[in-house]
Amino acid sequence: MRTLTIRRPDDWHVHFRDGPILAQVVPFTARQFARAIVMPNLVPPVTNAAMAAAYRERIMRALPPGTDFTPLMTCYLTDGTDAADLVRGHRDGIFTAAKLYPAHATTNSGHGVTAIDKIYPILAAMEEREIPLLAHGEFVGADIDVFDRERGFIDRVLLPVLARFPRLRVVMEHLTTAEAVAVVRAHPGRMGGTITPQHLLFNRNAIFEGGLRPHMYCLPVLKREKHRLALRAAATSGEAGFFLGTDSAPHLRHLKEADCGCAGIFSAPVALQAYVKVFAQEGALDRFEAFASLNGPTFYRLPPNEQRVTLVEKAARVAENIAVPNHGDILPLFAGQPVDWSVD
Repeated sequence: MRTLTIRRPDDWHVHFRDGPILAQVVPFTARQFARAIVMPNLVPPVTNAAMAAAYRERIMRALPPGTDFTPLMTCYLTDGTDAADLVRGHRDGIFTAAKLYPAHATTNSGHGVTAIDKIYPILAAMEEREIPLLAHGEFVGADIDVFDRERGFIDRVLLPVLARFPRLRVVMEHLTTAEAVAVVRAHPGRMGGTITPQHLLFNRNAIFEGGLRPHMYCLPVLKREKHRLALRAAATSGEAGFFLGTDSAPHLRHLKEADCGCAGIFSAPVALQAYVKVFAQEGALDRFEAFASLNGPTFYRLPPNEQRVTLVEKAARVAENIAVPNHGDILPLFAGQPVDWSVD
């Protein structure tokens, strides 16, 4: 039975939603991670410091008593974002970063940025104040295939932004392609890339295995096998530019299993077990701490956590579902299935 002890990790990309769902999902992340970058795509979105501070308080109230966990808040960028409010929020410790959602690219992104040049003044202020930009890296358009959105974003948005703002630090979130891996590697120090467990474990065949699998639908969508292999090589390389970000995204079951189902995979209950499975398969357990616990804090200029967590190669079974009283339930990744590792 193998064991692995590492510094307590952080999740650099998570969705908590709000209301009854928030209360049920926050404890899963807080049990495994010391800190988490919290996505702002609520209804309405978190577009200013006052809204972020209020949302942070709701998250803190959802924590089990005695839990040591810090939510790191982000500002949802719009065409009309108030740069002064963003800068003040960052100065006052409310905002850790700002999030770019291209309009209509994913869940609750209808208020997102319609054209990147509309926020150039915001990006200039962020560059000056060293506020990281977190990018949902998909370009949406009638001429762009859904499987090519990430490549379109790199060519049409990301590379021009990197050239125009040479000191702006950028995280391209939930990498899904070999091209995204390459662009992170080409900009060491100023770029990071988070990688989800589902994009390491599955290719796009998983969406259609034996029929349509709505609980395997996420955005960015799962890609070809060659891209999955490129992500696994990047994550397990130990390179500083790649770090853990689950993109855990809970949706009620009836909204996933619908005519127009929601995008998102709820991985929080089993996140570390899913990641460590990949590193064990790749013979890279000695590099898991870098990916999970060190690279992210380095990019965000935060100290690594002093606490330790131990993973044990001991089988466990994932819950069939997570109940949300009076609303339904949520199916986690690997619902009802065994996993090879447990968190001690």
